[in-house]
Amino acid sequence: MTTLWRHARVTTMDGPAAWPGLDDGAIVSEGATIRWVGALAALPASVRAGVTDERDLGGACVTPGLVDCHTHLVYGGERANEFELRLSGATYESIAKAGGGIRSTVAATRAASDEALYAAAARRARELIAEGVTTLEIKSGYGLAAEHEARCLRVARRIGATLPVDVRTTFLGAHALPPEFEGRADDYVDAVCAMLPALHAEGLVDAVDAFCERIAFAAAQTRRVFEAARALGLPVKLHAEQLSDQRGTELACEFGALSCDHLEHLSAEGVAAMARSGTVAVLLPGAFYFLRETKLPPVQALRDAGVPIAVATDHNPGTSPVLSPLLMLSMACTLFRLTPQEALAGMTAHAARALGLADRGALRPGARADFVAWDVAHPHELAYRIGGNPRRLTVRAGAVVEDP
Repeated sequence: MTTLWRHARVTTMDGPAAWPGLDDGAIVSEGATIRWVGALAALPASVRAGVTDERDLGGACVTPGLVDCHTHLVYGGERANEFELRLSGATYESIAKAGGGIRSTVAATRAASDEALYAAAARRARELIAEGVTTLEIKSGYGLAAEHEARCLRVARRIGATLPVDVRTTFLGAHALPPEFEGRADDYVDAVCAMLPALHAEGLVDAVDAFCERIAFAAAQTRRVFEAARALGLPVKLHAEQLSDQRGTELACEFGALSCDHLEHLSAEGVAAMARSGTVAVLLPGAFYFLRETKLPPVQALRDAGVPIAVATDHNPGTSPVLSPLLMLSMACTLFRLTPQEALAGMTAHAARALGLADRGALRPGARADFVAWDVAHPHELAYRIGGNPRRLTVRAGAVVEDP
């Protein structure tokens, strides 16, 4: 079917006219792909002649479908008790060292059935879809053993197969040290590297991530994980410089990382490395807010160096229990001083790039027909509003998404 979507302000997030968009814009989708986009008055007669269906969007603001490029959506249990502990003065690191943090979620995840993991993750995914997400990254990292990492990745694939959202899976075996490897971090890194070929052979891995931090894995250990990924032709990503500067970003950029994420303690050398490698900086305002951090990521330095900046929810049970991408747009502006245009680019074009996806994130001919119609007059309202959901409809691969 070739559909003309008309009567909309079309914010393409592509090219010099991307913001705020075309007042009387239109999109022509052919199957799952955008064939044409522009001002309705400029629609070529040859394209118009092929239209088989028309949809009036009633003056809505249309943007690309949102891309949430960093989530940990599959896990068991919750960690509200740690929220209360932090309010009483405990730090993220002290909770982790006392056996809480990631390890507590690992125990709950291992104990949960596949069906329980799927049901909980599907509920979370539906909330993201309801706010305009059409592509979603889901990391593993709460299994920390071959059997349980595979279970989590299979659940993530099942989310993409059963709900109206594209899912990219990231293997994060190097997330934390499981209790059975206490005091044997190098042995666990060996185990992580050994897990990867089988998971890849099963088609469960789109990218490989690691947590390079004082409470997680050193740069040398992270390098070994990345070398295993490179041997299989898999791209890498990194949780980098969240709590301290471990120079993980520079290491990741040696491997041409798709993205480095968090980055509160990113150095000038790290910024320069990202600029050279074309690596995306993924900012996670939910974790920054929830942990009551005060060290801001070097946003201006990233801007000055031309590093693309993405924004994501980082949904996870311990440090960012966030299921509102729209709230992340607002927090990216208020906490990190991004402009509304930068924030939206961060959850569309730049977020797609952080996942290695060149076919979405902007509205242009040849791109996937993934877009959202919002009941707002101007796209900056998406970052301005706090609470409420102005989404009118979502189109994914050229078809209207029914609420899952």
